[in-house]
Amino acid sequence: MYTASTALLEALHACGVAYIFANFGSDHPALIEALAEARVSGRSVPALITCPNEMVALSAAHGFAAATGRAQCVLVHLECGTQSLAGAIHNAAKGRAPVLIFAGLSPFTQDGELRGSRNEFIQWIQDVFDQPGIVRGYVKYENQLRTGRNVAQIVARAMQFAHSDPKGPVYLTGAREVMEEDTTPVTLDPAVWQPIGPGALPPEAAADLAQALLTAQRPLVVSSYLGRNHQAVTELTALARRLGIGVLESVPSHLNFPGDDPLYQGNQWNQPRQHPALAAADLVLVLDSDVPWISAVNRPAEGADIWHIDVDPLKQQMPLWYIPARHVFRADVATALRQVEAALGGRAPDAALLATRRAHYAALHAGRAERLAVLEQKPGGEITPEYAIACVRAQMAADSIVLSESISNYHAVIDHLAMTRPGSLLASGGGSLGWHGGAAIGVKLAHPGREVVAFTGDGSYMFSVPSTVHWMARQYQTPFLTVVFNNRGWKSPKLSALAVHPHGHASRANDIGVAFDPPPDYAGIAAAAGGALALTVRNPDDLPGAVAAAFGAVRAERRCAVLDVWVAHL
Repeated sequence: MYTASTALLEALHACGVAYIFANFGSDHPALIEALAEARVSGRSVPALITCPNEMVALSAAHGFAAATGRAQCVLVHLECGTQSLAGAIHNAAKGRAPVLIFAGLSPFTQDGELRGSRNEFIQWIQDVFDQPGIVRGYVKYENQLRTGRNVAQIVARAMQFAHSDPKGPVYLTGAREVMEEDTTPVTLDPAVWQPIGPGALPPEAAADLAQALLTAQRPLVVSSYLGRNHQAVTELTALARRLGIGVLESVPSHLNFPGDDPLYQGNQWNQPRQHPALAAADLVLVLDSDVPWISAVNRPAEGADIWHIDVDPLKQQMPLWYIPARHVFRADVATALRQVEAALGGRAPDAALLATRRAHYAALHAGRAERLAVLEQKPGGEITPEYAIACVRAQMAADSIVLSESISNYHAVIDHLAMTRPGSLLASGGGSLGWHGGAAIGVKLAHPGREVVAFTGDGSYMFSVPSTVHWMARQYQTPFLTVVFNNRGWKSPKLSALAVHPHGHASRANDIGVAFDPPPDYAGIAAAAGGALALTVRNPDDLPGAVAAAFGAVRAERRCAVLDVWVAHL
């Protein structure tokens, strides 16, 4: 048989999909049959990854996309499976991760009129009026497959949306009768369905920005996610070094600039303080950032000349968003930076001005480095996150890929790893916790020869569904190291409450409902589910040896390791 389901599998393969992260249900008999037929016939289709949880499935596809830029397929069951994507669909949308989600629909016949007609009670219960409405606010494109005759074209169009900036998830559905339909193959030429080419600055804007960068006293770049395009990191690094421009990361979801460069001014998250580099800047160039600063506590100086270049400068999915930028452009950042470089035509700032810029930012960078070094010293009592990160850094492979979902320690991970390579540091880009576990599997599938390390808080570790994550990691041979900062609770909600009510009743209460004390055996969960090496570390003296053992398990034994690192109680 050659059915619509066969056509779907072949279209995914033609569009470059290597993996289907699947959670099968009663809506998928035709796809299960088509996959079985492909194995027998030798038909080229994506590899199947069984995912016992949909959140993990989409996080894995997100991780693969973040590491490669290529969308994979997530297959879920009707409206229940769609709902079970949970916060992962938010993360994929906000993190601009291309991914194709396919869900079945309840059969639309009930008396056996067509192959695939209703034959199970659940098919009445799961029949809803607007299944795509569950995810409509988070996807770039949605469509329903109504016939097998144009499945290939619909898939190619969906992938074109997913891969066009701003990238993101797309959602397709198909009822059982449609997916069972006999059809004929369609030859798909992926070259006809290329993503939209990168946007550029108007020539006069590139010239104006180049001139502004030449004459500003304290130019500063702020970015969150330009690093999703590795070429943009290369372009920014070259331009910043040539012109003496400081670079500050705000809520970064990618590595945007080398952490060891004297022009690097650190990263800002929820810290309730004014960043000195931002306060001193007279020109601020915002490149690909959703939250360049939190204006209630941290903002540019009055009168600063603010430029904003972004693939989504309007932030069309955010009801409230604005910054005081007088120059705003929708453009691909790598393209825009090349335009600025061309507009400079070899010109540089006045030698004295350039020296002053470089000295200013180098002094701030050096002072920051001294403060960070002090924090990394081995503590006399409880383990500190900074010391734990330094211990991991000392033994980590040079080409490791780090995933961070460390929440109240987001800044510490970036500060103390000081990574330098584009693509070496990833975060979800969203706000729904539990991303790192599935994402680590996706990254490891994308780069099987690279070491993957995930840093997470204990709350986000529980959200990650570790029983599913570690079963999958063993099943599909994707070993990675997880470091859990165990403070026995949710520290971030406590910090949020204290920020608004610093002297309120909650500030004096012993229990505000955010503690996990005593905590679960986080490492033990991974050992039981996937044979991971499970190590709980409470003493600073034991940490270097535990890190060595954990890396040994990942490297030599090809199994996951989880370090449950006890830090100060929240």
